Amino acid sequence: MRGILRHLDSLGVVNKFDSFVLYYHTKSLKSNHTVKHYLESGEPIKALLNFRHRFRQSSSFIDSFSVLFAIRALSAPKASSFDGTQIHATVRKLGFNTVIQIQTSLVGFYSAAGNVDDARQVFDETSDKQSIILWTAMVSAYNENDRSVEAIELFQRMEAEKMELDEVIVTVALSACADLGAVQMGERIYSCGVKRKRRLARDLTLRNSLLNMYVKSGEAEKARKLFDETKRKDVTTYTSMIFGYALNGQAQESLELFNKMKTIDQCQDIVITPNDVTFIGVLMACSHGGLVEEGKQYFKSMIVDYNLKPRAAHFGCMVDLLCRAGHLKDAHEFINQMPIKPNTVIWRTLLSACSLHGNVELGEEVQRRIFELDDDHVGDYVALSNIYASKGMWDEKRKMRDRVRKRRVPGKSWIELGSIITEFVSGHDDDDEQLVVGEISEALRCLVSCMTSFHCVVEDFNCNY
Repeated sequence: MRGILRHLDSLGVVNKFDSFVLYYHTKSLKSNHTVKHYLESGEPIKALLNFRHRFRQSSSFIDSFSVLFAIRALSAPKASSFDGTQIHATVRKLGFNTVIQIQTSLVGFYSAAGNVDDARQVFDETSDKQSIILWTAMVSAYNENDRSVEAIELFQRMEAEKMELDEVIVTVALSACADLGAVQMGERIYSCGVKRKRRLARDLTLRNSLLNMYVKSGEAEKARKLFDETKRKDVTTYTSMIFGYALNGQAQESLELFNKMKTIDQCQDIVITPNDVTFIGVLMACSHGGLVEEGKQYFKSMIVDYNLKPRAAHFGCMVDLLCRAGHLKDAHEFINQMPIKPNTVIWRTLLSACSLHGNVELGEEVQRRIFELDDDHVGDYVALSNIYASKGMWDEKRKMRDRVRKRRVPGKSWIELGSIITEFVSGHDDDDEQLVVGEISEALRCLVSCMTSFHCVVEDFNCNY
């Protein structure tokens, strides 16, 4: 490279400053290629070490592509020990915080790490917010970290600022509505999106998201209506509807739809092959319907007929199927024969069944297995103490309760009223919460008074509830 520069300089094509810039630009390109190679080879640690070495040599070797590669390396599981804030500081120092692609990548990185507030800080400090990708990344960050109310609020701000919508951001917003059960809000978002861009009405992914929202919100009839109106269906469309029936206890309808799915679709003239997610819905339907033998057959068919490898979710469905039917011994044997290590969810399914059926001996063994994986979950202590209580073993119950080291995480619920979603959290006792409780109690008193005036029977109303 130096030889080429000397030759160009002798010809008068470049001056010394141009040579200097070209040299460092070429050096940066070569280094970026090295980092990219490490990433593609599955070696993110080496990629980050190379980035750090180059930065210490000279910041001139670092460009926006170098930073993007470094953020991508940080997102790899093997690189969790590296501090992403160092890269963030480098971005600010080099003035790259005006590059939308870098800011969007940082939002994604912080979101994956569970640092949503840091992701929001990156979003807020980005001066040019005209990129739909940046907004989508931030709304997704809230949604993926169980902060769906804030996801909807940010989406509404986006609408207010007349930002251009696309199918991706609308899909993410619908996912947030599904988590909250905010059906009216989701329908409004979908309608507004279609109204702004007519082509969105034909987007199958978007329709599937709306269907998924209906399913998660328990709106089985609306889900089926949308399903029937969707002429072009794919495996996700069928899977969502199968889940919808399964979650609503309509096992027979779920299995009938699964069988229909495997036949030739006359409208599309294709056969839709179920995937592993489809079988989770099918097994869930069998579990909720108490169809033990059918569930075993479908589990076997998944492996033999479709060559699908069961995941933890499938094994969990089978354990749930056996536990709901009261076959605790079979469930225990099934877990012990699993080809993968059972997780806490699977063991807790069996522990819950032991609590329901009062099986002390098996419950104690299951809890020991859970404690090997996680000994700090309050619900495990409560479940076993309930088993002891059901058998009148009060000393054991008291000892188990005394072992609880922390309180349960407060439960949450949401109420949708028009365009407003209000979040309620149990377990708070500060002044603001007491004020809200007082307002609710006053509203209840008024309702009871009105009902009584119309000769309605009101039983066991306690204003101190």
